[in-house]
Amino acid sequence: MQEPNNEEKKFQQQGQKRSTTTKIRTALSATALYLAITIVVSSMHPDAMNNYYVYASTQLKIQLQQKNTDLSLSTLTREGSPLLGNPAALVTIIDFSDFQCYLCARYVKATEPLINETYIQSGKVALVFKHLPNRGFDSMGASLAAQCANDQGKFWEFHQLLYKNQKPIDSGWVSEENLKKFAVEISGLDMNKFISCFDSQKYKSFVEKDVALASSFGFQDTPSFIIVNSKDGSNPEILKGAHPFPSFKTIIDKKITEVENSG
Repeated sequence: MQEPNNEEKKFQQQGQKRSTTTKIRTALSATALYLAITIVVSSMHPDAMNNYYVYASTQLKIQLQQKNTDLSLSTLTREGSPLLGNPAALVTIIDFSDFQCYLCARYVKATEPLINETYIQSGKVALVFKHLPNRGFDSMGASLAAQCANDQGKFWEFHQLLYKNQKPIDSGWVSEENLKKFAVEISGLDMNKFISCFDSQKYKSFVEKDVALASSFGFQDTPSFIIVNSKDGSNPEILKGAHPFPSFKTIIDKKITEVENSG
């Protein structure tokens, strides 16, 4: 095969540069669009936000009816989803998140403690975690490790540790080696059992079912939340994004009142 001459080489190099630049611009544009949508929804007037929630919740109710999906608290916990709070709570928050998601970390640091203090500690609200590892290639490993920690009742300690130490997506911070190092930091965790669980990918199909469930609702962004009646998973409300505490409070208070009145 004839070697390209200097002009041809120069043309190929320019083409490669243009291709790389196009890919970068496309990625940046997608990121900018995602951030813009997040900012717009978060900055909506309260009436507009309420309309958005009503529409989204209505669509979700239709989907749940069509799919006959059981989101009761007893079913979620029986299937193995991590639970924080009272198994007999009136209302359940189902959190679909990724450990590499920076918006999830923001929610965990700023909003989740207020939900815990105000509602979970009182026994009226329970929090259930669902895995949606779609932010990066290393996200699946983090989910598998966290679910293995749940085997020993240590999910929430591992959950807090990962979000506290979160680094840029796929930078290696949740490599297999580092996930095991994080596990060592958790008091009372049996490392032999943890490593056996993690290395065997014991919970891969479990996590994949969570992803399929999220996809069935059209959830792609993390975090995404469904707030339901704990008893039967009825009357779902939806929140997408790392909303501040008042957004959750409005829905939770409404839900608690509904359940108490129906009882």
